[in-house]
Amino acid sequence: MDEGWAARKLRWGNRRAARAVRRAPPAKGFTSMPEPRTVGFFAKGRQLASGNFLLHGHMVETLHPWDIEPPSMGFAAELHGMAWLDHLAANGDRTARLAAQGWVHDWITKFGEGEGPGWEPDLTGRRVLRWLHHAFFLTAGREAYENTPFFTALGRQTAFLAKRWTFAAPGLPRFEALTGLLYAAYALLGMEEYRLDAAKALARACTTDIAEDGGLPGRNPEEVLEVFTLLSWALSVLMDAEVPIPDAIEHAVARIAPCLRTLRHADGGLARFHGGGRGMEGRLENALAIADVPVRPMRPTAMGFARLEGGRTSLLIDAGKPPSGSASHQAHASMLAFELTSNRRPLIVSSGSGVPFGPEWEKAGRATNSHSTLSIDGWSSARFGRASRPEEGGAPLVDGPSLVTMHRTDERDGSSLLLSHDGYVATHGLTHIRTLSLDHGGRVLLGEDSLAALDPPHRKTFEEVLTRGKMRGVSYALRFHLHPDADASLDLNGSAVSVALPSGEIWVFRFDGPGRMSLEPSVYLEKGRLAPRPCQQIVVRAVILDDSAQINWTLAKAQDTPLAIRDIGRDDDLALPRDLFTLE
Repeated sequence: MDEGWAARKLRWGNRRAARAVRRAPPAKGFTSMPEPRTVGFFAKGRQLASGNFLLHGHMVETLHPWDIEPPSMGFAAELHGMAWLDHLAANGDRTARLAAQGWVHDWITKFGEGEGPGWEPDLTGRRVLRWLHHAFFLTAGREAYENTPFFTALGRQTAFLAKRWTFAAPGLPRFEALTGLLYAAYALLGMEEYRLDAAKALARACTTDIAEDGGLPGRNPEEVLEVFTLLSWALSVLMDAEVPIPDAIEHAVARIAPCLRTLRHADGGLARFHGGGRGMEGRLENALAIADVPVRPMRPTAMGFARLEGGRTSLLIDAGKPPSGSASHQAHASMLAFELTSNRRPLIVSSGSGVPFGPEWEKAGRATNSHSTLSIDGWSSARFGRASRPEEGGAPLVDGPSLVTMHRTDERDGSSLLLSHDGYVATHGLTHIRTLSLDHGGRVLLGEDSLAALDPPHRKTFEEVLTRGKMRGVSYALRFHLHPDADASLDLNGSAVSVALPSGEIWVFRFDGPGRMSLEPSVYLEKGRLAPRPCQQIVVRAVILDDSAQINWTLAKAQDTPLAIRDIGRDDDLALPRDLFTLE
């Protein structure tokens, strides 16, 4: 109830501030024509120009986007944030330009007086950044009087950001609002009064919202990338203006860069945990080039994640407690889950965020079963609390592990991690212990997964669970979700699974211990698609009857492939295939 009231109070405050800035002075022009810093996709721009809006998992066909009833709040947010302007600008032809200009003008006509859902600090900051990045695209071929509403709306939105940035949620939303304010203050004539306050506020956010290791409280790698990108744009603005750059901003950039390098797989994609995706191709490299951060040795841990690497194989493991507080509403129960990428090809993955596909998929994607780790049947390693608005998802993660441990060993032939979490102690008295070892060549991954009742109170809880279950034991499963491009098959009478990658590599999975192995359907939840992609998962099912049980397993290359193989095929999310907008 309190959270619902807080949300209503926030919306009321945003609406009141948006109406108050109707009298704000308009921008008088540009100090200099801003350069586009965001990059879109030509294919998506072509689809948009023809009226196909694929946002937040929904496809809407319309040439009048502001007249439709949005199919979800997420769709409305992406529509009003206008990041889709990147794709129209990437297309760049006359049809795309006229569509972009017309839709921006229509937004100003309908919502420019402070009405509508787009007047939130983070969405306004995102929208202002796109308007400024694509200013030439949005004003070209138009008479000066035709662009007057554009500059009037920019002045109002800048004033709104100055009033309401403090009410943006910590993390990415706050950085979107503040970077939009800073960018507008330096790019627009007549907005100079906001410059000093915007720079100071951004510096404070860098100190309070970014951890010492460069991470964010939500532990979402893709959000860290977005914040890093925003800070790189802020740096470029301040450098172009030849003004002193606050130390806090430079220090934040210096902290985030090595964090992101640790969280990046061998193929350049980010680990997909806690609501994050792989990240837009090339965005990290572009931000690193702007920020000019020196390359340092790779960190073994960052933001609660551990990294193992050998040859061209990367392994990223969720080795920290799940996010708490407000960040828990997007957190995943992914303790001790890992992802593995070989060369340019993801092999073992997490299912990903189901947010674009509705509340049911959102909840499913956050469960332990959707990650490559051990789970007790019918339970996640953390549970879901009560959502303030169940129809929108976003339930907080509660009753998670209170203790997560990690010990790393580096030896001549490889590196190992010994990990544990107590997320099942309260419910079953069992601790999950996982050992992962990767050789330096990146060809063999050895794993051990154990469940154990370690202390007398834990054993008592476990015995009570056994008694309630009439001594049938506790069923559990090891899951290894495979990327959709991986082709898996059961071999050797079901004792092994062969997984072929598009690069030609073949990996073989085997296990030793109690249980039975199967290949089962799974899904790969990916932004920018209309539906989840089907894939497979290796599942080893077993039952624990005593106070401990262990399964040993190996995932190894079937043959000695070279460290750098010829793999020139393009991934789906890089090449934008023709079926991008299909249900496949």
